[in-house]
Order: sequence, then structure tokens, then C-alpha cells
Amino acid sequence: MPLKDKEREKQYQKEYRIKNKEKIKENKKEYYTENKEHKKQYQKEYRIKNKEKIAEYFKTENGKKSIRINNWKTQNIIFHDYDFLYDIFINTTNCDDCKRCLTQDNKTKSTTKCLDHDHSITDNENVRGVVCHTCNCKRR
Repeated sequence: MPLKDKEREKQYQKEYRIKNKEKIKENKKEYYTENKEHKKQYQKEYRIKNKEKIAEYFKTENGKKSIRINNWKTQNIIFHDYDFLYDIFINTTNCDDCKRCLTQDNKTKSTTKCLDHDHSITDNENVRGVVCHTCNCKRR
């Protein structure tokens, strides 16, 4: 019988969340505003304590990927599936325009790989392709 009680409890909780969606949302918002400073302080302390661990993470492939995708989002690059876009970006070896061999450098060079996007489109996908830095500057 305990299994059925667990299943019934799960079903009840699911129905409760559906019925009280707005109330739950309001409570979360209220909790966030009340605990905002505490949360910031906790995050700050965590970053200080785990500085090396965080630095190591950003050296991994997943860390590099998350940095790249976050940069795209802050640059207003809009795409339906950023993981798929990242795979295309990483696997592209030649410029879509001039067919030049692309590089990934710490310093920007004429052959540095760039994700070209249309700045005027803000409500749907605006990615035009993976190009070299030279072609990216020409398209602006």
C-alpha cells in the first residue's frame, strides 16, 4: 500500500501546482526579494572559497562552451538551439564567404573564427553563418 500512497501524493502535488501556479510564482518572487542580499553574499563567499575549482571548470570543454554561449546571448545572438549552434561553430573549419581556413585565437586576427549575425533582427533567429574576422567586419 505505501507505493499507492506515494503515487497519490505525487498526483496531489502535481494538481496543487497546476491549480496554484500564480500563488506559487508570487511566493517565489516574494522569497527572492526578501533573501536577495543573503543569496548574493552566499554566492560571493562560494566564489572566494572555490576559486580554483571554478577556474578549472572554465578550462574544460563544457566550461568553454558555457562561456561562448553566454557571450552570444549577451551579444543578442538569437538561435533556437544554442548547443546545436555551438557544434556547428566548433566544427566549421573554413569561412562561409571566402573559404579561408579559420583559427581560434586569444587575440583577434584576420582569420579568427566569428559567428556572424544580423544586428537589425531582434525577434527571431539572426545567425548568418561562421565567417573569418575580415568577412565579419565587411558584413557589418
